[in-house]
Amino acid sequence: MPERRIRVLYDEAAIARRNEEMAAAIAASDPKDLLVVAVLKGSFMFAADLIRAMHRIGLAPQVEFVHLSSYRTGTVSAGQVEILRDVQSDVRGRDVLLVDDILESGRTLAFAKDLLTARGAAKVSTAVLLEKPGKRAVNVKADYVGFECPDYFVVGYGMDVAHSYRQLPFVGVIETEDQAGLPGI
Repeated sequence: MPERRIRVLYDEAAIARRNEEMAAAIAASDPKDLLVVAVLKGSFMFAADLIRAMHRIGLAPQVEFVHLSSYRTGTVSAGQVEILRDVQSDVRGRDVLLVDDILESGRTLAFAKDLLTARGAAKVSTAVLLEKPGKRAVNVKADYVGFECPDYFVVGYGMDVAHSYRQLPFVGVIETEDQAGLPGI
């Protein structure tokens, strides 16, 4: 993939502050037998940092992963959510915190929340790093939101385009020649 310019939208320090603030809010909800379920692949960096922030304030959640996809190789949700890897733990009777990178159409988060609720979780809360409220296709709301994100295709901090840019320690926007110099790009 050719080298592209990435404009930083949310830097490392801002993300770290929000993770600490969200961890405090999660702890204030007094979760019982907490299981954090990270939605792969995009949330892996956010989930890891959020879990460490939770640890620093005294929470000790167990951690699980679910791999869901509604994008596959595209940049727009296909509208159908697939389970590529399911949760291995029994969620029955537990408080579950579902962690995802971005709440856009809402299909993936609603699907995962309904799935865990149907399996008997006592409570399913949701934490997302980014929310794009103008893109919602289903009625779902995140309990904890890092940032309200403009309608850009973002990369970094676990999020990718064609499996590239996940390693960036910040959330950014790929600039193209036709966007250079435009406000907000």
